[in-house]
Amino acid sequence: MNELLLSAIAPVRGWFLGLGDWGIALWLLLLIVLILLPVIIAVAFFTLWERKLLGWMHVRHGPLYVGMGIFQPFADTFKLLMKEIFIPANAHKVLYLVAPVVVVLAAFSAWAVIPFDYRIVLSDANAGVLYLLAMTSLGIYGIIIAGWASNSKYALLGSMRSAAQIISYEIAMGFALVGVMIAAGSLNITGIVMAQAGSKGLFDWFWLPLLPLFGVYWVSGVAETNRSPFDVVEGESEIVAGHMVEYPGALFAMFFLGEYANMLLISFLISLFFLGGWLSPLQGLIATDISPWINWIWSGGWPWLFLKVFFFASSFIWFRASWPRYRYDQIMRLGWKIFIPLTIAWIAVTALMAFYGVFDKGV
Repeated sequence: MNELLLSAIAPVRGWFLGLGDWGIALWLLLLIVLILLPVIIAVAFFTLWERKLLGWMHVRHGPLYVGMGIFQPFADTFKLLMKEIFIPANAHKVLYLVAPVVVVLAAFSAWAVIPFDYRIVLSDANAGVLYLLAMTSLGIYGIIIAGWASNSKYALLGSMRSAAQIISYEIAMGFALVGVMIAAGSLNITGIVMAQAGSKGLFDWFWLPLLPLFGVYWVSGVAETNRSPFDVVEGESEIVAGHMVEYPGALFAMFFLGEYANMLLISFLISLFFLGGWLSPLQGLIATDISPWINWIWSGGWPWLFLKVFFFASSFIWFRASWPRYRYDQIMRLGWKIFIPLTIAWIAVTALMAFYGVFDKGV
């Protein structure tokens, strides 16, 4: 399936590159649009899926009326965009407007190095993991700027709590990725996925030897995106809506877009780093050749990646429906006293496993 897609794209790419420098720029712009537009649409329908799934879990109805609920994300979008945008009188106007832009740019910039299949990636950078860590960390600046520029004590407290929480769990996530890089011997995300290829199906993936790091990365991803049960930053009973409390309409929607885009991004990263990305759980266990449209089931392809992402994205909703909100001290203790020591210890174990040849880097 991947070969068919690449062969279909090749003539279009050749035509654009034949236009010279302008053609290269237009081709890159087209690729960026082809990535960002589906992400934005996916975020819109992710909100619908969240409301419907929460409804089923709580034995109630989700959205029903706008196009039988299907067009509810568009109604919500239009409502937010048409609301009046007002800036608090004592706010720092420039930084107030810059903050949501920083959050959105940081959320979307990371998608440049996300591979959707073998060779289907905007930038197959050798240091893709480092770029990813840099881009995802920039979102903290938008949150801090939003709290300070709003000139509101509630917003400032919310931004400080959010920054402390995100930094705490990004340290644990970074250490977890160190273990992945040791196991794969690469900082290239495609290389990390292909290092999990083999003849033992899903038992070749990194989830098994790196199980503690897998668990830490998953839970830290939920905390890093400020989702329930780690959503004390937006605890309505305490500080209203955190750093976003003074933002109306479209500006609030930008924070909302960045948060949900990050949830999808974390779902992709967990699948790529620990669960073989687009690789099939049947790889090597079944060897057959029927049709290019069917072979992906046992040889791997982008549908497997999207199925894994769907599961992890739904798990964000599942957690929200199942567990009450933690106290802030409990959240920080989990990050600093449990996750960080655990990841450091398992990095040493991973290094020993790599030294003694436990990892079979692709077959």
